[in-house]
Order: sequence, then C-alpha cells, then structure tokens
Amino acid sequence: MKRLALLLAATMFATPTFAQDKEKAPDKAEARNAEIPPPNVSITHHSGIFGGVKVAYTATAGETYLKAEDGTPKAAIFSTAYVKDGPRDPNRPVTFLFNGGPGSGSVWLHMGAFGPKRVALPSDARDDGAPPYPIVDNPNSLLDVTDIVFIDPVGTGWSHALGKTEAKEYWGVKSDAKSISDFIRLWLSQNGRWNAPKYLGGESYGTTRSATVANELDGGYNDVALDGIILISTILDFGAQAEVQGNEMQYLVNMPTMAMTAQFHGKAGAGVEPATWAQQAREFASGPYLSALVKGTRLSQEERTSVRKDLSRLTGLSETYLDSVDLRVTPGRFYKELLRDRRQTVGRLDSRYLGIDLDSGGEEPDNDPSFYAIDGGYTAAINAYARGDLGYKTDRQYVTIGGVGDWDWKLGNGRGGDSAFYWNVAPYIGRSLRENSGERVFVAAGYYDFATPFMGAEYSLSRQGIPADRVEFHYYGAGHMVYINESQLTAMSRDIRAFIRKR
Repeated sequence: MKRLALLLAATMFATPTFAQDKEKAPDKAEARNAEIPPPNVSITHHSGIFGGVKVAYTATAGETYLKAEDGTPKAAIFSTAYVKDGPRDPNRPVTFLFNGGPGSGSVWLHMGAFGPKRVALPSDARDDGAPPYPIVDNPNSLLDVTDIVFIDPVGTGWSHALGKTEAKEYWGVKSDAKSISDFIRLWLSQNGRWNAPKYLGGESYGTTRSATVANELDGGYNDVALDGIILISTILDFGAQAEVQGNEMQYLVNMPTMAMTAQFHGKAGAGVEPATWAQQAREFASGPYLSALVKGTRLSQEERTSVRKDLSRLTGLSETYLDSVDLRVTPGRFYKELLRDRRQTVGRLDSRYLGIDLDSGGEEPDNDPSFYAIDGGYTAAINAYARGDLGYKTDRQYVTIGGVGDWDWKLGNGRGGDSAFYWNVAPYIGRSLRENSGERVFVAAGYYDFATPFMGAEYSLSRQGIPADRVEFHYYGAGHMVYINESQLTAMSRDIRAFIRKR
C-alpha cells in the first residue's frame, strides 16, 4: 500500500510537469521563425521644400515580412516610406510606387524622380561619367501632395526570400502582383491608412505591375479601391509589340518614335514643333502605313512607292534601305541605320543618347548607350543615400536591375480575356475603371523611348472597355526615364500634382 501511494504521488506530480514540458516544446513553424531575425528597419526624420511647400516628414526604410498562413515569414519586402509629420489628415493621399524589369528595384523612380533627394545626371544625354555623383534636394518630389512608399519586389533592391522559401515563388506576373498587393494591405493596416485616398504607380514593367496589382487589390469583395493609377513609360499589351514575323503591329507602334528620333538628330522634321511632328507620324502610321502593312504582298506598286516615300520623309531612312527591308524596320536595325553615315548609334531606352560601336558595318548596335550612360550614378546614389541619410544598415547588396530568374508570364484565365499566348493586362485597367467611378489613369510617355513607345501606350489604352474620358496622356521630350531630363521631370511632376489635386 505504501509503495502504491508513493507511485500514485509520483504520477500526480510527474503528469503536470510532462504536460508543461510538452506545451513549451516549439512546433516546426516556431523553430523556423526562431532562425529568422526580426525585420531590419531604420526610422529617421527630415524636412524639405517640395512643390514650393515646406514639409517635415518621417522616413521609414526597412523590411516588411510576408508570412504563410501558419505565421512563418516567407519574404522580406524592402520599402522606403515618406510620411508627412503632424496630425493625420484623413484627406492626405498615399502613393505606392515601384519600377519594372521585371527584376528592377525602385531606385530609378526613388532617386531619379519623386524621392526627396535625387541624383542629378546630365539632362542633355551625356554619359554620367565617374563618381562622385551629385545627390541633391529634389523640389520635384510629390511630398507636398501625397505620402510616398517606394517598393522593391522580391529579388530586387534589398527584398529577398526568407528561410526555406525560394524566391522564384514570387517571380511571375500573378505571384508578383499578389505579393505587392499583400504588402500594400499590410502597410495600410500598420499605418492606419485604410480610408486614405490611394494611388498606385510604376514605370516600364511597373506599369504592367500596376495593372495586375490593381486587379489583385480591387478584383474581389475584400477590395482596396484606388483613386488613381500612374503609368510612366507604359507596356500593357505585349502582343502588339512582340518582334515576331507576321506581327505587323510592332512596326506601327514603333514608327512614330522613329520619326521623333530622326527629328531630334536632324534627319527629318526640320522646323516642325515636336508635338506637331508626332501627330503627323501618328496619322501616317495609323492610316497609309497600317493599310500597307495589312495588305502585305497584295500591296500595289503605286501604293508601295507612295508609302515608301512618306516613310523615308518621316524616319530619315533612305528609300533604298526601306525597300530592302520591305518597309518593315525593327527598332534594333533603326538604332544602327539612322546615323550610320556618322558612325554613331542611338539608344533604346532614350534615343537622344549616342553610341560608338566597334565598327559601323553591323546590323544592330553593340550595346545601349542610354543605359550604360546612367547605371553607375543610380547604383552609387541609392547606396550612399540609404546607408547614409536614411541610416539603413545591411551587408546585402542593393539589386538595381536583373535580380530575378525565369519569369512566369502566364496570366491564367481571370477576367479580361487573358491567355497563355497573348499577354495583355490592359483589360484589368478597363475593368477597374468601369467598376470604380472615382478612379482615373495618368499616362506619361517619352517621345524618344523605344522600350515602351508612346503609340504602344495609346493603342493599348484605347481598346474596347476602357473609358477614354478617365485616361489622360502626357508627352515629354525625353526617353524611357523621363526624369533624366530635369526640365521634363519638372513638367511631369507638375502634371502629376495636378492629377492628384483633381481628385
């Protein structure tokens, strides 16, 4: 009996201790989380004059963790948020901005256009040279009219996958859009801004991302309504610009940019205002040129002669050359051919820039002079500014561009008529506008941009189902990165301010 009592007593005391130990044992998710450090964040305070208005603001540079359903952190999204100090104004907008690539960090819009500081590179299409590069106050920042959050998608900037998550989970049109929309929802919750006016904007593939993120944000019942979408150097319809044999639209949308480039380099359009010259090129492209392309081998010799003559007059290319390429000039050939007599090439991102190849006999340029002329300045600027003024400390390297692998371009079978063979996200914007009467779209286009030609934007945003009265186009005497030309940055900044104030 005594032995039994001792056994029972031991059991009574042992059972709670065992249960307690069991409760303390971490599960697999907790164990994984313990291996991941907390988000790296730096908060600093500043002031500046933007749009003629003095603004005191708080800058938050750091990581936000996207988590799985069990709470396991999967990815760190790096962002830089600039929020005006003082009592919260419920009518003050917040604008989310990102760049493109896909695979590009937000450094370009951040340090080139709308951040409180910018790197001042030559406006006249000269090489940025060697450091030090001037990092200056930016009066063209939009902080007088909106708070701004610059976002780096996974694989770009300082954003990266965490733990056992593979970064490629986020490398696709739909998965990328979902991750950015998840970040925006988190930011709105953490900063108490759910009822604030909201703008979304991007450059280049960032315009593609804008359309797909808008679809993620307001495509369901738990939606985040937007006041506006800002598209800078727009690419929405990839089918129209696909450089494949048989696609005649590629020649149509590039031809007006060829005309503007020829005028800039003194090969055509002497004495004509650029906007007037652009309109002449549009009318020719969508009229006689389109008709000739569509007719193909059925084109009569008389029509061919007439179209060839006008195409030569507008593009600065000889009729002999145009005849040899059957009236169809790809951008790559144009870069090389326009100034071949000067042994110079023109840029793709910005055709104001000039390059000198190893020789002048090739079909296409050796490289793009409008990219290698600026990349050094932007890389230096984001690292110096973020690690300095913003106090962000990390051993990771900032990925300016090219930080993602194979991209999944499939759109799925969502609303808008997407398909695996024709990638066009413009229908997402059309649906968003039709279902939100307060939303508008701002489109900024550079006349000298071959990466995303201005007629491509016009074509994609004038299709069925897109309300024309709520899409406004603005044109600038610059290339893909409008803001490299400081006078054009000032003009674009003024136009976007007006767009936001019209809310």
